Amino acid sequence: MNQQQQKVLYTQERLPIFQNRMYDTEAEARDCPKGDMRLVEDQQTGLVYNAAFRPELMVYDAHYQNEQGLSPLFRAHLESVSVIVQRGMGREAIVEVGCGKGLFLEILLGKGVDVTGFDPTYEGNSPRVQKRYFESGVGIQAEGLVLRHVLEHIQDPYEFLLKLKEANGGGGKIYIEVPCFDWICERRAWFDVFYEHVNYFRLCDFHRMFGSVIESGRLFGEQYLFVVADLATLRPPERDAAEPVQFPDDFTKTAFAAPAAGAQQVAIWGGASKGVIFALIRARAGQPVDLVIDINPAKQGRYLPSTGLLVQSPQDALAKIPQGSQIYVMNSNYLKEIVEMSGNQFKYIEVDHG
Repeated sequence: MNQQQQKVLYTQERLPIFQNRMYDTEAEARDCPKGDMRLVEDQQTGLVYNAAFRPELMVYDAHYQNEQGLSPLFRAHLESVSVIVQRGMGREAIVEVGCGKGLFLEILLGKGVDVTGFDPTYEGNSPRVQKRYFESGVGIQAEGLVLRHVLEHIQDPYEFLLKLKEANGGGGKIYIEVPCFDWICERRAWFDVFYEHVNYFRLCDFHRMFGSVIESGRLFGEQYLFVVADLATLRPPERDAAEPVQFPDDFTKTAFAAPAAGAQQVAIWGGASKGVIFALIRARAGQPVDLVIDINPAKQGRYLPSTGLLVQSPQDALAKIPQGSQIYVMNSNYLKEIVEMSGNQFKYIEVDHG
């Protein structure tokens, strides 16, 4: 793409290419593979993406940990998504593309939905999941395709959707769920910009990509957006000058905020994507993080990429900080759970409230 056709929105150097890959040693974590972020608005398509992205670096393995299903709140979110999927696409011949560990697929199956999953990295043994890509020749034509948190990882989203359309006989409905770029901009959520996410979508992007959007909106405290669309109406997106990206000039202002007077240690709750980037950029701003707390046993006792911070269980970490200390909550959706789990003994700072 000609750089003159790109408006640069945000740059950041040497981000970990996998913010959810965990490491066994601090040294290995600090030396993790890194890539640059050059976030641009394409002046032809209107889409926002990382122009410095290198797809050949992205090789997923068993060390990648992105399980959110441990949280009752996130499971409640998936339940609400299942209602939208059934309302918009029915209960027969549903295909989940990139089903991951199969959690959402199992929720649909539990509701009697006829669903098949496709994911070459699937590690389970469900007969309902095929360990390969959904593409032409798989022998299945779906009434509806489910695409949850896949499209932000794909370098050319329109071409990917076009291939799904062709693989599904030229039609069918599709449910797409991705992080909401408008929310990221509104909240100055600099900790939500990851190398692994090459694309950043607004609702208007999908209205320009599909002639028929059946339903759309925001979910999960408005952090995610969704659309249910008719795949047959897919079209190349064209930038609408009336809907430019509203990217804030002070996007990273909170990264450079000094700690409160009398603050002792800086603890963050959430050792996933947001926590990784929060800790890294804060360290670069001279405000390092001391403790990382996470409820996921697969993360505990292991180290975050780039900073090399050790992830600890709530029980271990909370014993090390005095009552009244500050805990930065990486995702305010989980604030109630965190307050209850920690006995409401600390000062909780919701980082995504701008």
